[in-house]
Amino acid sequence: MAANPESTPNSTGNAPFPDGVIAVEQLAELLGAPGVVILDCRHDLAQAGWGAQQYRLGHIPGAIFADLDHDLAGARNGANGRHPLPSPEAFAARLRDWGLGPSSRVVVYDASQGAYAARAWWMLRWVGHPWVAVLDGGWQAWLAAGLGISDQTPKPRQGDLRVGPSRQVIAGVDAVLEIAKSAPAPGHGGTLLLDARAPDRFEGRNETVDPVAGHIPGAVNRFWKQNLDERGYFKPPQQLRDEYAVLLQERTPGQVIVQCGSGVTACHDILALHLAGLQGAALYPGSWSEWIADPARPIARGA
Repeated sequence: MAANPESTPNSTGNAPFPDGVIAVEQLAELLGAPGVVILDCRHDLAQAGWGAQQYRLGHIPGAIFADLDHDLAGARNGANGRHPLPSPEAFAARLRDWGLGPSSRVVVYDASQGAYAARAWWMLRWVGHPWVAVLDGGWQAWLAAGLGISDQTPKPRQGDLRVGPSRQVIAGVDAVLEIAKSAPAPGHGGTLLLDARAPDRFEGRNETVDPVAGHIPGAVNRFWKQNLDERGYFKPPQQLRDEYAVLLQERTPGQVIVQCGSGVTACHDILALHLAGLQGAALYPGSWSEWIADPARPIARGA
């Protein structure tokens, strides 16, 4: 884990706040420290309300529940995907409700190896807040460390966070359409579209979430779970860098657009790129669920 050179030391005078991911031991030292906010992002696509239920049963002490469908997504209109982004102002208002200010240090976690916490990480940086890290290993790592849980819901004071310069890039459907028009995949100098879904969904063999199977023509599959080791922790930065270099070839990170089913697990790939020192990839927020809303858009199947 690399230290963010812009970050501020914690209240005990230790090393700067981690950039990207944080270990359970580091979070344990920060519990109860001024300005530390913990967001519980547990979710299950197949069970509405599962995350909130699990939160009520027990969570990391001081954590606030962040619901993917309601807090980390905006209103759906049938054409903008399953988890469209809210406006930056609306998200910043929610963050203020959770007590966030400009110097808050935020830790986000889930029980799905970072699949949902990475979305919160991305969104906080999207509205200009850099002091955010995903708990490596998530809820399971916290339980394994025996660090204690709570069923108390905190009542934070209103924060004063404002939208700042974004630290993330967004690509719209028109940019993705240009890639699809040039399929098969463009040469080394073209924009690379990475699809973070599981291979069976990418290939159109086993679509379990969306009504249409397949992928965007020209996309290359990088399943988000490939960012993790066998224990469910992020791979070392150099290993991630080597693996992504095979995909990027001669491209810069600024020539990469990442998507998934609804702009959620794509953030996991963007976080992995960040950890690898390859910052600058764009997110296509609508992703596959927005793409298929227009039957005129082309669809590919197979590997």
